[in-house]
Parts: sequence; structure tokens; C-alpha cells
Amino acid sequence: VQVAESGGGLVQPGGSLRLSCEASGRVASIRAVTWFRHAPGQERREFLAEISDRGVENYADSVKGRFTISSGSSDNTKNTVYLQMNSLKAEDTALYLCSADVYGQNFRSWGQGTQVTVSS
Repeated sequence: VQVAESGGGLVQPGGSLRLSCEASGRVASIRAVTWFRHAPGQERREFLAEISDRGVENYADSVKGRFTISSGSSDNTKNTVYLQMNSLKAEDTALYLCSADVYGQNFRSWGQGTQVTVSS
């Protein structure tokens, strides 16, 4: 399974962005897709949100109510997971990464990330 992020960019405080994570390969084997971010100066990635193959969603407290994770529903988007981000703050500036947890695979598949910068 491979995943690739897109949709990052520069946005003003209070603005919104929608990130996309497109999966390819053995997509039917994906158990869950998770969004993380890695902020400048932070040693570790921060968990943001996850959606399972059954549609169960989990969120970090830090983004609950502002970020929404969802799966595409059309034939063209069914292999894509979105992260809708609203009310963005400067502290949301980070490299955003998606990761796939795959049945039968003991490691996650990671993308290269997409940069989000929140600044006026």
C-alpha cells in the first residue's frame, strides 16, 4: 500500500484547508488511515485523527471540533481520506502526514507529507 498527501499550503489564521490522502496498491487491505503532524521543533509526530475501514473515527482532543476526517464516497474518491481543518491557528503549522495501517503488515505505510503554514 502506498499513500500520498496533498492539499497543504499557506492559510491565514481562522481559515480552512482540506488535506487529501490517496491510497494505492492493496487498498482493500487497509485497516485504518491516520493523520499525524510534525511541527517545527517538536521531536515527535502528533496523532490527529483516524478513520477505520468500518468508518469509526477517532480524534485527538487538541483538534476535536475543528478537524474532521472522512473517506471519499464516489468511485473516483473511494481510495482517498480527507482531513478538513477549520479555524486554523498558527500552532497548526506543521508537516501533515497520513499513514495506512494494513492488515497482515507489521509496519505502517507513510506518505511524504504536505506542509501547512498558518500565518497572516
